[in-house]
Amino acid sequence: MEVRPARPTDAEAIREIRNHAIEHSTALWTETPQSAAEGEVWLAAHLERGSAFVAQAGGEVVGFAVYGPWRTLDGYRHTVEDSVYVREGRHGLGVGSALLSALIAAAREAGHHVVIAGIEAGNDASVRLHERFGFRHVGTIPEVGTKFGRWLDLTLMRLPLREDQGRHTAPQHGG
Repeated sequence: MEVRPARPTDAEAIREIRNHAIEHSTALWTETPQSAAEGEVWLAAHLERGSAFVAQAGGEVVGFAVYGPWRTLDGYRHTVEDSVYVREGRHGLGVGSALLSALIAAAREAGHHVVIAGIEAGNDASVRLHERFGFRHVGTIPEVGTKFGRWLDLTLMRLPLREDQGRHTAPQHGG
């Protein structure tokens, strides 16, 4: 298996994996599948900032990971949120770990301060994956989403990206 930066030609494979998660899981809190055009636009934003990766095995994209802004206001500009998805039938083979490792390294190299993971509270596999990489549980917000006719709780996990990270002075705007 190889993990590499995503390319525009990966858009359809990524969209297939996303749509499977939309249709069959609570990992993405929408019930509306992504169209091909929407998938291309979504991926293009990640490609522009260098925050999209795919895992490929035997010529097939078997998973993808991205990070993007956690919030849009400029005060949050040093914090990103991660997403990791593995193709159905490829779970438990190290794909998610390989992708998350590459994603964390890229976020650190890009100078980000913190990675946030927002995970449906019942998704034990994703919580365990993030814990293995040092993410710590910082809270669970009950019943903030709904899908498949039931309320969903959101677990938030946090990973600081610098070892010296504490309560230091934040960089000035633009820094």
